[in-house]
Amino acid sequence: MELVNIEKLIEKYFEAETSLQEENTLREYFTSGNVAPHLQDYSIMFGYFKQNQSETFTKTIKLKPEIKRKKNFKWLSVAASFALLVSAYLGKVEYDKYQQRMYFAQVKEALQKVSFHLNKGNDALYAVSSNINKGSEAMNSLKIYENTANTVLKQVNR
Repeated sequence: MELVNIEKLIEKYFEAETSLQEENTLREYFTSGNVAPHLQDYSIMFGYFKQNQSETFTKTIKLKPEIKRKKNFKWLSVAASFALLVSAYLGKVEYDKYQQRMYFAQVKEALQKVSFHLNKGNDALYAVSSNINKGSEAMNSLKIYENTANTVLKQVNR
């Protein structure tokens, strides 16, 4: 009956359903030396657990003193905030320069269009002006002919 009980406890142990009292029962059974042959593998495991339970760590552990990091985090957050503000300011300055270049390019393009059309108008005015000059020269020539004709007629009529 005890062997059947131990086998059931082993199954519960591997299912992680045993209580501390049941685990003590298993530990006592497997370390007693009176173990059934088909359960000998488990006695090695429980023997190992018992041996490790008695081991202690005797070296001293040196712990580093606690460093106050709150102040470091305060200064770090202040520095990060300052860096953020400076980068935002520099970004705004660069954006303004970019906007000014864009406005300048638009104004330059508009002035080039105006200049082109004014030059076309000037060319037309030069053409009209040269035609007016030719016309006034022709009129002056006609006045000379008229004066000459009037002078000839006066002499003929005399």
